[in-house]
Amino acid sequence: VVIMLLIITGGIGFLTWDDIYRNKMNFKRYRMQSKIILMTTVCLIVFPAFFFFACDLKNLPAGERLLAAMFQSVTTRTAGFNTIDISEMSEASKAVMILLMLLGGSPGSTAGGMKTTTVAVLLLNAFATFRSREDAGAFGRRFDSQVIKNAATIAMLYFVLFFFGGITISVYEGLSLHPCSIP
Repeated sequence: VVIMLLIITGGIGFLTWDDIYRNKMNFKRYRMQSKIILMTTVCLIVFPAFFFFACDLKNLPAGERLLAAMFQSVTTRTAGFNTIDISEMSEASKAVMILLMLLGGSPGSTAGGMKTTTVAVLLLNAFATFRSREDAGAFGRRFDSQVIKNAATIAMLYFVLFFFGGITISVYEGLSLHPCSIP
């Protein structure tokens, strides 16, 4: 639990901690970015933890299973630790973990990845589009179109690099396994 709290602390960013320090628990006074970071962080911890709990770890007692699911959900985005054997997890859980690693932590944090705010902006824009709304936003404020463009560009860059990196590794491994197939 201590490690999880330290990972979350490092993963939400210094500006968010500044908001928490200055405004205490008055969520309405937080910057919009801090609100989005906190809400997205909670979702990216709870939903994957529920998924891991429901799909894997069935050989553990309920309390340990819950703790292992929460730990795996927290650590995957920023730290990369594990307390369970990853090779025994389902392919679906491994795919969720890869996606979480790609998303990463929040801006201004010690975590890498695409950033939680990028994902949140894209999801909120998609929800606005589905509901035929002209503007996307959150907490009573709308996003500038440049913010949405930046988020889409960052996400596309990450996905392209991720895809081509995976292809490159696959080709390289294929060549090292079959050296005679090189013309």
